[in-house]
Amino acid sequence: MGVQGLTGFVEERGAFFTELRVRDTKLVIDGSSLYHQLCFASAVDFRRGGDYGPFAAAVRDFFGSLRACRVAPFVVLDGGRGADDRKLPTLRSRAAERLRAAHGLSRGDGGCLVPLLTREAFVQALGRLGVPFVQCFAEADREIAGLANRWGCPVLSLDSDFYIFELAAGYCPLTHFQWQSVCAGGGAQGCYVPARCFSAERFCRHFSHLNRSLLPLFAVMHGNDYLDAAALEVFFSKVRLPRGCAAGKGVKHVRLQGLLSWLSQFAEPAEAVDNVLKYLRKHQREEIRELLCTAVEDYTPADVNLEAFCQDGKYECEAARKADLPQWVLDALAQGKLAPFISDALILRSTFLHVQVENMQRPSAHSTALPIRRVIYGLLLKASQKTEAASPSKQTSELPVVCEFDRLQKTLKKTFVPAASLPTDFCDDHFPLDKLMEVPMSHRQMLLLETLGVKMSFLESIPSHLQLPVAVTCYWIRCSEPKVKLHQLKALLLMIVSGELHRITNDPDPTVVCAEDDSIAYHEFLKWKEKKLQNKDFDLDAAHSFCQWQCCLQMGLYLNQLLCTPLSEPDLSRLYSGTLVHRLYQELKSTPAVENLFSSSPKMTQLYQVLLNMVES
Repeated sequence: MGVQGLTGFVEERGAFFTELRVRDTKLVIDGSSLYHQLCFASAVDFRRGGDYGPFAAAVRDFFGSLRACRVAPFVVLDGGRGADDRKLPTLRSRAAERLRAAHGLSRGDGGCLVPLLTREAFVQALGRLGVPFVQCFAEADREIAGLANRWGCPVLSLDSDFYIFELAAGYCPLTHFQWQSVCAGGGAQGCYVPARCFSAERFCRHFSHLNRSLLPLFAVMHGNDYLDAAALEVFFSKVRLPRGCAAGKGVKHVRLQGLLSWLSQFAEPAEAVDNVLKYLRKHQREEIRELLCTAVEDYTPADVNLEAFCQDGKYECEAARKADLPQWVLDALAQGKLAPFISDALILRSTFLHVQVENMQRPSAHSTALPIRRVIYGLLLKASQKTEAASPSKQTSELPVVCEFDRLQKTLKKTFVPAASLPTDFCDDHFPLDKLMEVPMSHRQMLLLETLGVKMSFLESIPSHLQLPVAVTCYWIRCSEPKVKLHQLKALLLMIVSGELHRITNDPDPTVVCAEDDSIAYHEFLKWKEKKLQNKDFDLDAAHSFCQWQCCLQMGLYLNQLLCTPLSEPDLSRLYSGTLVHRLYQELKSTPAVENLFSSSPKMTQLYQVLLNMVES
């Protein structure tokens, strides 16, 4: 994220910040940075697939602190990779890093890894809390900067690119935003969040009054997400940077300081670029000039009017217009009702499948959900295939293909996956992408359930918000390799029942009646959770199986969203707890009586039996 080494350099010095009391203001928040930060802060275990309940609670507490200080937040999320796909090398590098982290965690090493459904849990939490947000069409940085300048308010993020943008009210790094330590404040002004704001003025003054307009050129030359510094190695090998700095590994801050000091001799970017090019061979100069100028543009705040989106829900940007997607798809993407995975598959025919802590000797956990993904690709790409078919030079008999980046053992590999032909009952003409919302709900529901291999008549006895997870569980049982063990299934269903018990005993909705036996069962469950676990072993094969379930759930969610939610979307914060499902699995192996955990509640006992009988049948 951002400019290599810049956060470390700025943090080490500390002199480039001013103290800030955040209250009575708007605040533009980088959603990606926030959910990563809250995920890492709320998690106690990264090996077991995530605990979305504590994460959602951290999101709620964060925005509660802002509300107490009369701060009006607006969250801006990254979208897809964009039609130019300029960040592909960076994204591949990050995916390889995640793979290394996942492998380390699977062996018992330390480390952090964002659980698979964290982003979806975050979007759901924003919706429940009524926090306004937008999902940009591609990367959000420029749109965040544009909106913050329009409103004259700070940006809250962890992305070092915001040290470079010219921001009217400055950049507050999340690491210095003390939302858990709200101060009472004196007088009528009231409480505030103590924070620190980066001062570009102090930073530039430190480097011989460097012209602020040269910061984007510095970022690009030093190496950011769009331009690898290797493109300029010839320059760095020949130039004499101030303070005796030289190129080489392990001296990042030395080069960083030397480059800033060298740039300070120039009045404006064009002059600096001309001087950079002098060190390069003549035949390289124009290509590098174009690279530098294009990359510098990335630090110009975007003119996308996000303010209009806040008022009327209409998101418009040039890249979205050029993509020529159906309007309902663009609206759903902006509202976070479709994931960036969908736009990447549709525009680039390329997707990244995020690795989890799984058994690296086995096929990727995502392979279980491949048939669901192929149906998603079929729905998305049939329209474009027909457009291509109008050209006689195109081969129309071949199915569209999507390039998936996934792991093969411990390495990142790309695989070309053909989109599925829809089942014969669902002729392509019945599901045109541009008119998908107009297809009768019963047809959309039938396609979803046929993909998952379940009939609606089986699900009718299940609460509506659990129908999708139960259908996914049936699919998981049928398609997983190796086969799901009975204890794993029972642990998963007991976990789902515990979430339902939590819902009815903690729901503030006065129309939800909580029986006394449900309250007793819930308190007994909490007491059981507090007991010391006898067997703390980590079962990698069980972890792999639960990873497969999450992969199936993720693609089930995406297909349900693409079909305009023919089934209710489940609340992830009450649906999956990796710590709990692993504990239940371990205890069921040694103490089968754990299956009667909710025996005090006839309603929960019945729900568990209904789920178990249905899935087993």
